[in-house]
Amino acid sequence: MINSYRGLPKSIYVFFVVQVINRFGDFVVPFLTLYLTRKLGLSFETTGVIVMVASALNIPSSLLGGNLADRLGRKKVYILAQTTAGILLVPCAFLTNPFITVACILTATFFNGAVRPAVTSMIADLLPPYKRQLGYSLNYLGVNVGVALGPLVAGFLFNHCLPLLFIGDALTSFIAVGLVMLHISEVNPLTSEIAVTEEEKDESGSLLQALRKRPKIVILLLIYIIYCAVYVQNRFSLPIMLDKVFQAQGPEKFGLLMSVNALTVIILTLWITDVTRRLKPLNNMVAAGLLYAVGFGMIGSIHTFFLFVVSTVLWTLGEILMATNFGVYVSNHSPRNYRARFNALSSLTNAIGGALGTSLMGVYIGLKGINAVWSLIFGVSCLSSVLMLGLAAYSGQGCQRELS
Repeated sequence: MINSYRGLPKSIYVFFVVQVINRFGDFVVPFLTLYLTRKLGLSFETTGVIVMVASALNIPSSLLGGNLADRLGRKKVYILAQTTAGILLVPCAFLTNPFITVACILTATFFNGAVRPAVTSMIADLLPPYKRQLGYSLNYLGVNVGVALGPLVAGFLFNHCLPLLFIGDALTSFIAVGLVMLHISEVNPLTSEIAVTEEEKDESGSLLQALRKRPKIVILLLIYIIYCAVYVQNRFSLPIMLDKVFQAQGPEKFGLLMSVNALTVIILTLWITDVTRRLKPLNNMVAAGLLYAVGFGMIGSIHTFFLFVVSTVLWTLGEILMATNFGVYVSNHSPRNYRARFNALSSLTNAIGGALGTSLMGVYIGLKGINAVWSLIFGVSCLSSVLMLGLAAYSGQGCQRELS
């Protein structure tokens, strides 16, 4: 499996390290709710609004970051956005005014949101289409290694040395920026020596005009909304179900399942990528929908923690397939001069799917109860797979395999 990742450009390995460092040091966001309520003394209502705004800011920031990355260069946007985000967190370690602190955190969140399209596009610029799944899976693995380790340190800092929570977050951002500045060169996709496919050739006009010429991307983004609405149940409906099944032990069981999720990603991402890398991305995403259907669908009829672990492993395999194939398809079918902007649209569809998945399911739970959720999710997941299969047929891919 490791052999599959040999021979990639040095920059791809640097990005892996950068993501580990960045996500390891992502101290503030996971503890934002606790910080606002326990440390700043804000009400739950005010905290809810702030957290909602922090999440919503990812949409305009991602779209802006994608636009600038296409126009100014990916590396420049990454360095500017990541550095600014880090700088804005430093004053939070010393400020006592909650309004200024919250303003700094929200502004830093905005700049952080502009980073993702730049990174996603740089990886696509550095690799030919048939190797992009390897690049994205390594990047995804780096994210999850950092996410698995970072909260342990963040929890300690939150309780024992709060200022270091912000300084540590900023410091890891600066280290990541330093690595990018020293070891990654700006790649201009318009002059790159990597051959482009017919789908990747330049387009002129507005983003909407470019999208109109890429109906397959539009269809994929619409289907992706359904996938996101299903996936968000792992942090919305699943904790409610665990509370019902395990009662007082529900929160503890949920924490354990999130650890199972993280470990599954870390242990199995390389293997899943190795097994599926010659399959077309759309076919892998069809399989992801079926894994969501089985993994989430079985929750309504199980009562032992072991089976919840099995369920978590199954829907996590679906998560891995989506994370390592969605960006590949978007990059492989985007005009190279619009690549960052096309990738930024995934943040918009992800937000729409998450919002629909939580709001509509909240109403549904009120009407039908938590047990009824999982049969519905099974049906919706199967529908998403059928739609993705239809897109594969429309794209002329069927069950084709990628060139090695």
